[in-house]
Amino acid sequence: MKFDKERLMPFILTGAIILADQCTKAIIAAKPVNSLIADVFNNDFLHIYHVRNKAIAFSLGSGIPDAVKPVLFIVLPLVVLGVLVWYYLRSSDFTRMQRWATAGILGGGIGNIIDRIFRPEGVVDFISVKFYGLFGFERWPTFNVADSSVVVCCILLFITIIITPNKPKEQPAQ
Repeated sequence: MKFDKERLMPFILTGAIILADQCTKAIIAAKPVNSLIADVFNNDFLHIYHVRNKAIAFSLGSGIPDAVKPVLFIVLPLVVLGVLVWYYLRSSDFTRMQRWATAGILGGGIGNIIDRIFRPEGVVDFISVKFYGLFGFERWPTFNVADSSVVVCCILLFITIIITPNKPKEQPAQ
């Protein structure tokens, strides 16, 4: 296993995302829950609105018993992120862009896990965007910096996987 600069540099992004996520959440958490903090453009498109989510994306899993939630929303994601880090460090299959995208996914995942562990009221969400009725949403479900990082970096990772040509496997000499 080779620990070179190119392999470790993307973890700067992981740390930056965790820091940005937790700083913005701390600012929002100081405001009352379920309060509109700002109408950013004064046109109803972008609101900063403090809400808490005790489930995962789109409030999926909100009906799951509270005793099961720590396993599904903390332990399982930690295991998945741990396996991802292990594979990231052991594999030479990642391109530079895939390494940075993976680091962004890690930062976002860790940011929300920190909330699930240390904020019993739920993950702090605060970005609310008008969605004009698309997919049945007048407003997109409220999200945060960590959520944004995971989504954007997953899209980047997916695109790079599709457009990166497969390396031919070396054939054994005969």
